[in-house]
Amino acid sequence: MDRPESQSPVRRYLAYVGLLGTTQLHLRNPFMIAGWSLAFPGLGHLLVSKYIRGYLLFLWEIFVNVNGHINLAILYSFTGRFQMAKDVLDINWVLLYIPTYIFAAWDAYRTTVDLNHQYILAAREDAEVKMFNIGQLEINYLDKRTPWNSAAWSAMMPGLGQILIHRIPGALFIIITSIAVFQQAKILPAIHFAFLGQFEYDKSVINPQCS
Repeated sequence: MDRPESQSPVRRYLAYVGLLGTTQLHLRNPFMIAGWSLAFPGLGHLLVSKYIRGYLLFLWEIFVNVNGHINLAILYSFTGRFQMAKDVLDINWVLLYIPTYIFAAWDAYRTTVDLNHQYILAAREDAEVKMFNIGQLEINYLDKRTPWNSAAWSAMMPGLGQILIHRIPGALFIIITSIAVFQQAKILPAIHFAFLGQFEYDKSVINPQCS
């Protein structure tokens, strides 16, 4: 039986296994985490298990991006249509996007550095690892998993890899947002036409702003 928290000699846990997920401390490269936040605000926070902050940044980025037509402007810029890129941007939303983007990268870096310090302190005090949790709805435990197996399932459908490693809230969030993006951007019909070699249909059906 687990000791009550007040009687535990340690102040930190190296890993905590709950019914809905597994959270663990380990050393991470702050620049890599910040890089994922630069790729898409919120992703870096999800990697370090700061889920609420990550979800809020992720959803806010999508909201601002769609209203500011930022993806569409990026597409026009990459294809050399710079005037169209300037014309399509909504400056009111762009000015909201910039601080969000900068904050997401900075906070992901800062949080990673802090969590690395917490890991070092936990390792020094020989912190506990809660390896098993059983409840009426679910059983969760720590075991060895093959990273490429989870990555392969996530490549087939985003979120399945998170289910395999038992991170249920994150998996549900990724699955729901992925389905929403796929439907709004018409990605699946575009993939279908691309496989058939019908590239004109492919270009006409896809929504570049949402993809």
